[in-house]
Order: sequence, then structure tokens, then C-alpha cells
Amino acid sequence: MPDQRDKSPHVLNASSNLLGLCFIVLTSIRVFNLKEATLLDEIAMIAITMFMTSCVLSFLSIRGNTEKKNAKLEKIADVFFLSGLAMLFVAALFISFNIIR
Repeated sequence: MPDQRDKSPHVLNASSNLLGLCFIVLTSIRVFNLKEATLLDEIAMIAITMFMTSCVLSFLSIRGNTEKKNAKLEKIADVFFLSGLAMLFVAALFISFNIIR
């Protein structure tokens, strides 16, 4: 069976990149004073929290020295990563269908 920690660097890399994207979205909302976009603002904050948690757990999984604990941290990081992706998907749907203007 391949080493489970092989996925953690990829999750860490993707989470940190998407975390940056969420910060750009949040900053854009603030700069353009989009008062109607409060729902998008909330979704971006939830996604930021999810991706930040995923980054921390992935990092701890890489740095850990117990295989069982590392595998558990990696699984939890995957769940947070997928939750963050779901939040970004919802935000994209809202923007695409002009639910948030």
C-alpha cells in the first residue's frame, strides 16, 4: 500500500492556493463596497476557515511522526478541503445565476 502521507503535500498546496483565492474574493467585495453581496461575503469567510483548517491539518500530517495519527489528520484535512471546495462551488453558482448582484 502506498504511503498515505503522499497526499498531504498536494492537499496543502491546493488548500493554500484556494485560500489565497478566497482572500482575493473577500478583498474585492470590500473594495467595491458590494453591500448586496453579504451572502457571498459569508460564503467566502466559511471557505477561508475550511481551507485554513485544511492547511494546518495537512501540515501537521506531514510533520507528524505517528502513522496512525497522520492518517487521521489527513482524512480530516480532506474533509475540510472538500467542504471548502463545496463553498466555492456554491459561491460560483450564486454569481453565475445572478442570485447575488
